[in-house]
Amino acid sequence: MRLLSQATDHGTVSVKSGIMLGLGEDPEEVVQTLDDLRRSGVTMVTIGQYLRPGPTHLPVERYVPPDEFERLGETARNMGFYKVASHPLARSSFHAERLFHGPSS
Repeated sequence: MRLLSQATDHGTVSVKSGIMLGLGEDPEEVVQTLDDLRRSGVTMVTIGQYLRPGPTHLPVERYVPPDEFERLGETARNMGFYKVASHPLARSSFHAERLFHGPSS
């Protein structure tokens, strides 16, 4: 969070971060993380589903339903994030330019 705060101190830089769901987090932790990111100056956020890349990686604890992604996206927008991508296939680096230039989803 300190690094993100330092990046936003420059004023001309838009800072984006992302979180993955499905690793055993509880809803309060997700909202707290979003709040921490926003208070650190992050203005764009992606919220996506963790998908296990292979058998040696952590297993998926839970597949998050689409309506939960929609609610979290709305929560993020209400916190002041001006760009939000919140859906199962959202990735922090995937289509980053589209998130920056396009509408919030």
